[in-house]
Amino acid sequence: MRLVLTGPVIRRRLALCMAVFFLLFSALGVRLFFLQVISAEGLQRRAQAQWTSESAIRPVRGRLLDRNGAVLAQSATAYTAAVSPRQVADAARLAAILAPVLDMEPAVIERRASDTSKGGVTLKRQLSRETARQIKAMRAEYAAAGSNALDGLYLEEESKRYYPMGEFAAQLIGLTTIDGQGQAGLEQSLDRWLSGKAGRVLSEIDGKGRVLGDGEREYIPASDGGSVTLTIDASIQSFAEQAAREALRVNNAKAVRVLAMDPRTGEILAMVTKPDYDLNDPPRDDVKTLTERMRNRVICDAYEPGSTFKIITAASALDAGLVRPSEGFYCSGSVVVEGGKIRCWGRPHGAETFAQALQNSCNPVFVEMGLRLGVERFYNYLDAFGIGRKTGVDIPGEAGGIVIARGACKRVDIARVGFGQSVAVTPIQLLTAVCAVINGGNLLRPYVVKEIRDADGRVIQRGEPAVTGHPVSEATSATMRRLLEDVVTLGGGKNAYLPGYHVGGKTGTAQVYVDGVVSRDTHIGSFVGFAPANDPVIAVILIVDEAEVPVDYGSVTAAPYAREILERSLKYLGVAPDTDEPPAEQVEVPDVTGMDAAGAVEALKAAGLDSVLDGAGARVIGQLPAAGAQVNAGALVMLYVDGARRDAPDARVRVPDVTGMPVVEANRLLLSCGLVLQVEGSGLAVSQTPAADEYVNPSSRVTVRFEPP
Repeated sequence: MRLVLTGPVIRRRLALCMAVFFLLFSALGVRLFFLQVISAEGLQRRAQAQWTSESAIRPVRGRLLDRNGAVLAQSATAYTAAVSPRQVADAARLAAILAPVLDMEPAVIERRASDTSKGGVTLKRQLSRETARQIKAMRAEYAAAGSNALDGLYLEEESKRYYPMGEFAAQLIGLTTIDGQGQAGLEQSLDRWLSGKAGRVLSEIDGKGRVLGDGEREYIPASDGGSVTLTIDASIQSFAEQAAREALRVNNAKAVRVLAMDPRTGEILAMVTKPDYDLNDPPRDDVKTLTERMRNRVICDAYEPGSTFKIITAASALDAGLVRPSEGFYCSGSVVVEGGKIRCWGRPHGAETFAQALQNSCNPVFVEMGLRLGVERFYNYLDAFGIGRKTGVDIPGEAGGIVIARGACKRVDIARVGFGQSVAVTPIQLLTAVCAVINGGNLLRPYVVKEIRDADGRVIQRGEPAVTGHPVSEATSATMRRLLEDVVTLGGGKNAYLPGYHVGGKTGTAQVYVDGVVSRDTHIGSFVGFAPANDPVIAVILIVDEAEVPVDYGSVTAAPYAREILERSLKYLGVAPDTDEPPAEQVEVPDVTGMDAAGAVEALKAAGLDSVLDGAGARVIGQLPAAGAQVNAGALVMLYVDGARRDAPDARVRVPDVTGMPVVEANRLLLSCGLVLQVEGSGLAVSQTPAADEYVNPSSRVTVRFEPP
């Protein structure tokens, strides 16, 4: 039977075929449109990734230099070990061979080397030249033996940040990430100048990731980073580093901070915070320790300065005409302000001039200075000195200190600010203010970046001295230099005395709050010093945080180490001794432990040493320096006293001989014996009643006649 197709059937089938072909063509068109238009960019990237290999060319990070060109940070060659998984013959065997060399787990290497979805995989970065040399030798050895065990393994050069001096200025310099990006300190704040711009190489490859010898290659060179010269002097920095390490060790302290500046320009010569870390080997696996030790406490941690702040109070009061160096005062050991008793740091100083009060670091006299200035005038001077605000130093992370709001400051508050309490400063803030006191009255903005150059050596930026204010007059500055020199030669700063040089300075012992309460046993000892006193070229602040020693006054924990920095720096800077004074005589500290206070003071005086008593009582229970130590003649020995008085039968007291002494020294000796000085006249003691070596009741009055020499 024959099937005959009629015209209508043929037309329907033809229409159906045409519809099917139209739908197929439409679907194909949509697909082509999707691939060629919508997904074109992504597909092109995938295709390019399959037949091209792009390698970044890392720029050489710029160097950090000290003021004399010594390298503080530079980039050195390092290597990256990587594999092309598509070329690896046996991932397990390759992992077993490389694991000991790279100090990695074999399973980690095997997993990465087996990932054929990637053209290249990094195994480990920042390899040393020695490790890279070992890998190259192994690869050549296996290839020579006809083995494919290390096929697919290759090395790439990269940069590694290297710090030639290790822990040197660690918090100031900072560090970079493993990718060479600034992470902290100057490495971070100067990153845009140091980092440069990366380049790249684009090469054609085959299906296994091998570069085609006759393929096209595109090369875009990298632009290296510029270099930065700092105001830091590597030699003075090394002096500060050594002194800080010694102060930290000897005082068993929580931390030590040091800052050295040129008071004429505001240039930072040295900056140290201990403890620190080796910049070449930062504790990246211990985030807490790294974070703590990266903190630049010289610029970001405020503290109550204590007696070093008396420099600011003294300069303000002198400049305002409220006191004269020769004006007389009397220290009874305490003063009451608004019903609260403010004590002096030790025993009463008795009669003293303002100059002597600065030497004695007498709290009641500086309470009086704060009250004389008053809130408005004192705050005007604090503002002029920059207290309570950032100095504007070009180092990241600076804090501004803490000052009670002017409107909330009470009479008792301003009294405490006068001797360095109820105010908090950063070390850089305080030293900047002190530099204004001693340099003629110019408040300078401190800076550390001396010069920035691009990779071609062209100067981009220069640091310049900048005067931001004039808090005191030149005459006041000259007076303060003289008074602060007397503090070192005659007062509590004797441990910073340098034979042959005129050194000025001030010690400080600040209180520490523990759980919101002032600790009686924990202090911050500090010393601010400068030299030569008549024309300072260097100023130093050294702070010892929470020393664990019997006597933690700044005169003992800080001043000797600041003296060491000043002495070595002056000689290095070529500053010749400006007096004909011979080198200081070395004397041995006698053992006065167990003696009565008066006898101990006399024994030390006979040995050519000065002394300060700490505590209440009549018997010496400790001393610093220890017996047998060799010190300069005239050095200060701290005496810890305690216990009941047992100077004579029936608890009577032997009267010491004070003839030939000035008022302050006579008063100190009599007070140490529990006796009260009655002053007649002025000058040196010529007679006394009762006479020396007589026995009297405790708290008896001794009348001493003083006459001009």
